[in-house]
Amino acid sequence: MKQKFVFFLYLVVLILPNIVLCFTENMPFVGKAALVLLPLGLYWTVLPMFFRMSRTFWWMFPILFLGAFNIVLSYLFGKGVIAVDMWLNLTTSSPAEMGEMLSQIYPAVMAVVLIYLPTLAYAAYDVYRKTVIPVRFMKHQMCAGFSVLLLSLPITYMAARGDKWNLLDDLFPVNVCYNLCLAIERQFLSEEYLERSRDFVFNAVHTDTDTVPKVVMLVIGETSRAANWQLNGYNRETTPLLSKTPNLAVFTDCMSQSNTTHKSIPILLSPATADNYEVLYHSKGLLAAFNEAGFHTAFISNEPRNKSFNDHLGEQAQEVLFLRDKMSGTPMDSLLLPEIQKTLDRNKGNLFIVVHTYGSHSTYSDRYERNQAYFTPDVVLKATKDNRSILMNAYDNTIRYTDRMLHRIISQLQAQERPAAMLFASDHGEDIYDDGRNLYLHASPWPSYYQLHIPFLVWTNDLYRQEHAARVSLLESRTAEPIQTDCVFPTILGLGGVSTPYGQDSLALTSPRYITKEKRTYLSDHNEPLTFDRCLEKEDFQAMEERGLRTY
Repeated sequence: MKQKFVFFLYLVVLILPNIVLCFTENMPFVGKAALVLLPLGLYWTVLPMFFRMSRTFWWMFPILFLGAFNIVLSYLFGKGVIAVDMWLNLTTSSPAEMGEMLSQIYPAVMAVVLIYLPTLAYAAYDVYRKTVIPVRFMKHQMCAGFSVLLLSLPITYMAARGDKWNLLDDLFPVNVCYNLCLAIERQFLSEEYLERSRDFVFNAVHTDTDTVPKVVMLVIGETSRAANWQLNGYNRETTPLLSKTPNLAVFTDCMSQSNTTHKSIPILLSPATADNYEVLYHSKGLLAAFNEAGFHTAFISNEPRNKSFNDHLGEQAQEVLFLRDKMSGTPMDSLLLPEIQKTLDRNKGNLFIVVHTYGSHSTYSDRYERNQAYFTPDVVLKATKDNRSILMNAYDNTIRYTDRMLHRIISQLQAQERPAAMLFASDHGEDIYDDGRNLYLHASPWPSYYQLHIPFLVWTNDLYRQEHAARVSLLESRTAEPIQTDCVFPTILGLGGVSTPYGQDSLALTSPRYITKEKRTYLSDHNEPLTFDRCLEKEDFQAMEERGLRTY
């Protein structure tokens, strides 16, 4: 009786992630039946096949690992499987960042540990004892498993014939393995990028006839969502300094085209968009274009190096500085300010600077100095919906810290006594248990409104406004436009007066040829452009409507 119990325990542990997905995924009933019955039939047939079921169970360890990983992600993101982007995040996120994330979701991690480790430990003990199960019992189970497998085949066929279920996308663990193959392919593309883009040229020229050299700066925020910016109508004083800053154009309806850093940053820094992302693999970026146009360029980052496209595009600058190359741990973003000042002081010609901050990454209370904790209490041991008010205090403090940081950058530019323009945009936003879905963090397989709606603003000084009054007027007339991060690349080129055949003037907020997009798009996990009606849920549309944002 004991060994029979253990056999069915192994089956339950193996099929558990599929059962969880039945509750989290939006698929037809026949698809859910296929999701459970086909893998169950296979496991049921294979497990007793060699009459040493515990040894066979250990042979299935890769499936068990994927299942445990997927259950944790289901807890974190509410739905979806281990996506291509999640596999890539394992290689592009720092160990410290991954550790911070895991520490915040340890209830799910502990639950998985309590389910899987004791079962694996018993199986190892059973292998050590060389326990042999009665042949008759195992043959009966093979027959039962084969019967379930046969039953699953026509059900799987019916599910696959529909347009709402796909074997590669919806059948666990097939979908996870497929995503892993895609991730490996994309990793190779990243590693081959330098060779693929070596001969690429923008044919960029500087067309402005300025009497004085200018400074153009792009500041990239991290994990900053517009819903928590006072400038965007939030009811807390999270941007007290910027709210009083003149010459600031605030774009209230900007959506990121990706909720993952390793894809959203290339969209900011290159001609790639959700609609033509493959351009990234063989083209260069903003810094290379400004190099060709005769600007001195600098890239200053508080992000860790990870050999991704973010690094490749940043390293196209003439000056490259990663703070973490010379500092241990996670430096505060304020340490970027002296480096920015040094770059401004030693380059008096036309200058283009990209600053990549660490922004509002979790753990939020570690992103600012303790004396900057304006909203309190702000320190929490674990992230749960019950602790949302404390998490929100800490997160709002990160926005105030960004406000102070941007105010000081503007002061640095103001002191230059030459035309200066700065554009700030975040790579993506963040979920913080905002509605009944109880979503947290970002980079989920499917986005939410809170992950996509980002702050976007442009500041210009008086000298710049005098030199380029028409350009600034066009830009400021479009602050209510429904835009996306695909406009950053062409708008920065426009602010710099840099012309290139790759400029995408229809997306440039500074161009008279700008065209309002009919529908905005999101770059899916499989790099397909999805309109909002294909990737967002009713809670997201409701949140957008409440804020007066366009829902398409």
